Amino acid sequence: MADGIRDKVAILGMGCTKFGERWDMGPEELIVEAFQECIQDAGIAPDEIEAAWYGTCYDEQGTGKSATGLATVLRFPYIPVTRVENFCATGTEAFRGACYAVASGACDIAFALGVEKLKDTGYGGLPAIDSHAGPLNGQVLPNISAPGAFAQLASAYRAKFNISKEDLKHAIGMISVKSHANGVKNPKAHLRKAVPLEKVLGAPLIADPLGLFDCCGVSDGSACAIVTTPEIAKKLKSNADLVSVKALQIAVSSGRELGHKSWDGSYFATTQNASTRAYAEAGIKDPREELSMIEVHDCFSITEMVTMEDLHISPEGGVIKDIYDGFYNADGKIPCQIDGGLKCFGHPIGASGLRMIYEMYLQLLGRAGERQLKDPQYGLTHNLGGFPFSNVCAVSIVGRYS
Repeated sequence: MADGIRDKVAILGMGCTKFGERWDMGPEELIVEAFQECIQDAGIAPDEIEAAWYGTCYDEQGTGKSATGLATVLRFPYIPVTRVENFCATGTEAFRGACYAVASGACDIAFALGVEKLKDTGYGGLPAIDSHAGPLNGQVLPNISAPGAFAQLASAYRAKFNISKEDLKHAIGMISVKSHANGVKNPKAHLRKAVPLEKVLGAPLIADPLGLFDCCGVSDGSACAIVTTPEIAKKLKSNADLVSVKALQIAVSSGRELGHKSWDGSYFATTQNASTRAYAEAGIKDPREELSMIEVHDCFSITEMVTMEDLHISPEGGVIKDIYDGFYNADGKIPCQIDGGLKCFGHPIGASGLRMIYEMYLQLLGRAGERQLKDPQYGLTHNLGGFPFSNVCAVSIVGRYS
C-alpha cells in the first residue's frame, strides 16, 4: 500500500527573487536571479540537476509556456524539463513533480521553478483566465472577477454563522494589518509598510466587504528549489541541518460544489480534503498543537480567514475569536504569513507556491533574519487556484529531518 513521500525527499537548496514591480527585469532575468541563489545554496554544479519542472500560468510573459523556455534560459544540457500549470497552485505543482521524481527513484537531484511577470501584462489586476471547466459547461463566466467571487465567500460565511457585517469587516481587517506588519521585516517583500486598522477599515471598497487593503499585490517574481534524497543531502551537507518534505497533497474540484445545493459557499471542500490527506501523510494528529507556522493563500483577507477552519486549525465558526486572540500573529501560537504572505510579499502566480516553501525552509534552518521564529518544527503551505466554486488546492508540509 502506498505510504506517501514523508522524509523521502530533502530540500538541498532554494532561491527567491525580490517580488514587486520588477520593470528592470524580464522573466528570464528573474529566473536567473532565483536560480543563482538556489544553486549556491545547494552547493552543486548546474549539470548535476537531472530533471526540472517549470511552473508558469500566463502566456504574456516572454519565456512562454514551453518547457524549452526554462531549458534555454538556464542552458540545461538536454535533461527532461516539464512545464506545468495549475492556476495559483502552479509553483507547488512544479515542486511536487520534482519531489515525486526523487521519491520514486527516477532521478537523484531534481529542480522546480516558478515564475510570473504579471506587471508586463498591462492589467491592473490579474489577467482573465478562460474558465473552460466541466461544471461551467465549457462556457466562460461573464462579468465575474476574483474580488467579486471572494466577496461572495465572505457573504456566505457571514450568513452561515450569523456574524454582523461590522464584526466580519473588523476581523478581516486585522488579518491585513498583521500581514503588513510582517511584510515590513521582509526585504524581499513587494509591500513593506505597516498599515493601521483604521486605514484598512476606511479604505475604498473593491467588492463589499473587501477593501483595497484586503486584496493581495500583483507582482513579478520567481522562486525555485533543488531536491534530492536525504542520504545524498547528508553526503553533500554533512554538517548541516536538513529540511525534508513531510507531505504533498493536491485536491481538485470535480464541480460538485455547483452540482447540487449541499455546498453553502462558505468554505473550500478542496482545502478540507487536501489538508486531511496531508496530515495523514505527515503523521500529524493535531495540527493546532503540532504545526509551528503556516503560509496560506491569502489572495484576499477573507480567504485566509476561511482557510484557517478548512485546515482544521480553528474550530468551525471559531476563527474570528482566534484572530482577536492573536493566535496567528507573529508572536502567536501558529504564526501565519510571517513573511507578509501573498498580501505583502506579492503574488506572481507561478512562483507563489515555491515562495511559501522558501519561507518555511529559511525558518526551519534559522535563516529568516529579523522575522525568525523560535525553534519551528513543522511548516505548512497552502495554495488555492480558481474560484470558490471550482478550484484546486495544494497543501505541503515540510519539517526538520531526523
